[in-house]
Amino acid sequence: MSPRPRVAAAPGAKGKPITLSSLAERKALGEPIVMVTAYDHPSAQVAEESGVDVVLVGDSAAMTVLGYPSTVPVSLEEMLMLAAAVRRGLTTPLLVGDLPFGSYEVSNEQAVATAQRFVKEAGCDAVKLERGGSSIDRARAIVQAGIPVMGHVGLTPQTATALGGYRSQGRTAERALEVAGDALALEEAGCFSIVFEAIPSDLTDELMPLLRLPVIGIGAGPATDGQVLVLHDLLGMYDGHAARFVKRYANIRKQMVAGLHAFAEDVRARRYPQPEHGYTMAPDERERLRELLQTRRMEGASALDFEV
Repeated sequence: MSPRPRVAAAPGAKGKPITLSSLAERKALGEPIVMVTAYDHPSAQVAEESGVDVVLVGDSAAMTVLGYPSTVPVSLEEMLMLAAAVRRGLTTPLLVGDLPFGSYEVSNEQAVATAQRFVKEAGCDAVKLERGGSSIDRARAIVQAGIPVMGHVGLTPQTATALGGYRSQGRTAERALEVAGDALALEEAGCFSIVFEAIPSDLTDELMPLLRLPVIGIGAGPATDGQVLVLHDLLGMYDGHAARFVKRYANIRKQMVAGLHAFAEDVRARRYPQPEHGYTMAPDERERLRELLQTRRMEGASALDFEV
């Protein structure tokens, strides 16, 4: 794997950079792992100062920041741009880039090439891909190429239509067995971690003793080694549908609307800007400017003549 790019430490950055080894150690010690999504430089700085362990540049950016109706349309180039912006705001958390739909399914060669771009161009420490099945072979190929891989089972948004929509997975014994098989196969393929999304807590309870790698849950109950939420969901920035497992820790969107509304009112009432928001000239310089302008006008100067 390529050396991890470094940026200047952000204010409030805590401790040493998180590594694969430190995540495994936290699992062994029973210390919960905190993971959030981020999609730009400012949100990355917030994640850094908040002391989270892992930041995922998720393909959920398609809906939360790019306005697509699902995760499917987002392109590889768009994801790389977002991941690079996040990289520039992080020092401590492990950075994981989400491989978008269509960028890894065709072949192992395509998957490896895409993963390499996330590391080389965006500075990611690892990549994430969805599902079992052929994704297991893709994960193995990427790992063998020297790039850490995070798996993702249960509800996989890129194939939500095939799964019957955005709904909990593994609620029958047969389907739960499929999820279990995918998770165990991804571990065997060399994944360093797996995301469990929207599966019954009972299934998670049964699977956790079988897995050696750190498991991050999102709507998978409290037994996982860590939890992840979409930044825009937990902070109340996204106005779309919120899944059952989302807990709102703030209502930033409401505050943003209120702030912009107050700004608009001040502008329309000419309460903004006030003198303290502007800049001044020395009195003698302003007087000289008046004289120069008057001279140019009297000479019938064109716009070009006003240039110094």
